[in-house]
Amino acid sequence: MQKERAGSYQPWLCVLAGRSGMGKTMLAKQLAQATGACYLRVDAVETALCRVQEHVGTAGYVVVHEVAASNLLLGLNVIVDAVNAVPEARAAWHKTAHRCGAQLTLLETVLPDGDEHRRRVESREADIPGHQVPTWNEVQADGWVPWSEDRDGAHIVVDTTDGESAMRDARGALPAP
Repeated sequence: MQKERAGSYQPWLCVLAGRSGMGKTMLAKQLAQATGACYLRVDAVETALCRVQEHVGTAGYVVVHEVAASNLLLGLNVIVDAVNAVPEARAAWHKTAHRCGAQLTLLETVLPDGDEHRRRVESREADIPGHQVPTWNEVQADGWVPWSEDRDGAHIVVDTTDGESAMRDARGALPAP
């Protein structure tokens, strides 16, 4: 349960980033259930937008930023599940957190075993009606720009090879209740 907004309480924004198939969604959902934070998934917004327009571009991210801000300004904690492949996407979360007076935690999900990553990507099934999960070739060509702390800010790398360890590491990175 989240605390009511009081003079000393500062909500937090936790953004999970990482390539498709790294375990972001699983981890983000578990964190939301464990903390009671609002869970926002860019894939869900983009899939909904595709139902009404052909090309969504960055619109999904723009919508999720505003929904996150609305919740943060109410004093609610927020967890965002999004690839955040490029520096501009990562920088925007700093701006949203600052605008809302929220603490920002950036988690980059990684999966060091390339064979396991490929297996996860190739075995994924859409869990959102109409969502098209990427193929392995699409993941390889997704434009992912490696993280640079000088450019993108501090972040915590979470190895998702083992779900329990990943959850423990992610929980440990969040502000204390």
